[in-house]
Amino acid sequence: MKFNEIMHLSFYTDQMDTMRDFYENKLGLKAKIIMRYEAYKGNEKRGAWAQRAQTDPNGIAYIFIEIAPGQFLELFPKAEGQKEYIEPNTHLGYSHFALMVDDIHAAREELVNAGVEIDIEPNIGQSQTWQMWIHDPDGNKFEIMQYTPDSLQFKGNIEEDTKKYGERQ
Repeated sequence: MKFNEIMHLSFYTDQMDTMRDFYENKLGLKAKIIMRYEAYKGNEKRGAWAQRAQTDPNGIAYIFIEIAPGQFLELFPKAEGQKEYIEPNTHLGYSHFALMVDDIHAAREELVNAGVEIDIEPNIGQSQTWQMWIHDPDGNKFEIMQYTPDSLQFKGNIEEDTKKYGERQ
């Protein structure tokens, strides 16, 4: 099996309008799909969504915001009974995502001009790739990155690591 790319990342939010404003107006991305509960009318296999089609047909089930052709962030409204977000890196599972740019310094300037707080300024990380950290209104932290000619994501380091530390640690 060969995977081509990551198609989407999904987040639940209790502030859909604020999240849309951030991703669309501050990051410059665009919503491509808005799916409303009415699309699930009569589809009993979809459980709660089919029920919402009866009680809130115009409500938003999810929104796909396009990052690059065929690559999306998917936003769901908070589901009933969902717990609040746990601070990043305090639990196993999801950590963060990264968005790639051609010019990290120009991206930083655009973000600052749009009122986005920079959590960690642009710097070259241990993988020899430019990185900068920001967060969305729900606190989801993510990187903005720019490859360099020496980026390990291109070159890799498995052979060097194996020579130094042996097979899988």
